[in-house]
Amino acid sequence: MVGVFHFGLTESAHHLRPGGAARIFLRMITPVTPPKSLLRQVGRAIGDYQLIRDGDRVLLGLSGGKDSLSLLHLLLHFQRRAPIRFEVGAVTVDPQSETFDPSVLIPYMEALGVPYFYRREPILELATEHMDNDSYCAFCARMKRGTMYNTARRHGYNVLALAQHLDDLAESFLMSAFHGGQLKTMKAHYVVREGDLRVIRPLIYVRERQTADFAQAAGLPVVAESCPACFDMPTQRQHMKELLAGEERENPRLFKSLLTAMRPLIEDGLSEALAGARAAEPAGRHSKGA
Repeated sequence: MVGVFHFGLTESAHHLRPGGAARIFLRMITPVTPPKSLLRQVGRAIGDYQLIRDGDRVLLGLSGGKDSLSLLHLLLHFQRRAPIRFEVGAVTVDPQSETFDPSVLIPYMEALGVPYFYRREPILELATEHMDNDSYCAFCARMKRGTMYNTARRHGYNVLALAQHLDDLAESFLMSAFHGGQLKTMKAHYVVREGDLRVIRPLIYVRERQTADFAQAAGLPVVAESCPACFDMPTQRQHMKELLAGEERENPRLFKSLLTAMRPLIEDGLSEALAGARAAEPAGRHSKGA
């Protein structure tokens, strides 16, 4: 059974999963200011790919990992400081795994005062019934993405922000080349097939170690084992991560070179996103004067 939990600023924090660990935040907390290196790189990505526009309503996919929590505070910083006005909300998809409990995020997000949507989906159970030849990771990602799209549409968000970083893009690039025979990776900014949502990745210039350092220094409530099935079994992505780490030890400029090589792939879909299709604009713009 699918569970949905949503609060604004006043919802109680007692909706934690029974028996789950929780840190209770009893008063409002102030967003953490990210380090200048992260601000520069994310600011450059926002500018290079025009990720956020005036009036956008941005919904962050918040897994509870170091990357999405880092991106949360980056978006909140730019929301306060940017010369444009945009809204920020977040959605977490709980796959209902015994080894992964992101419900600690509920009181944390309440204390931050960020609009938050907590969706419980029995993804592990569904995977055993419907996965076919997919890997669990691919099935889970597809299910989570559908839930995030649905949440964005239901609540009037026109942009979905995802927290993949440069390491993720490089790993996907190698996986696609080695196992799929194609040159592909994740895109920086594109419009979904239905034309009503834009997807952005503000961390495309950021290295994984930077989000890890920020999350640790800021004491962010990182949820362990963000992908429980992948934690239990080796994956192609983990193999690529290890391969890249070994190569980087010999070539410190590796990721700079990979970014240059991947740039045309990262830009795929950008022209459509920048076209500003009316269907992808915030719902509130259409209702005025209707």
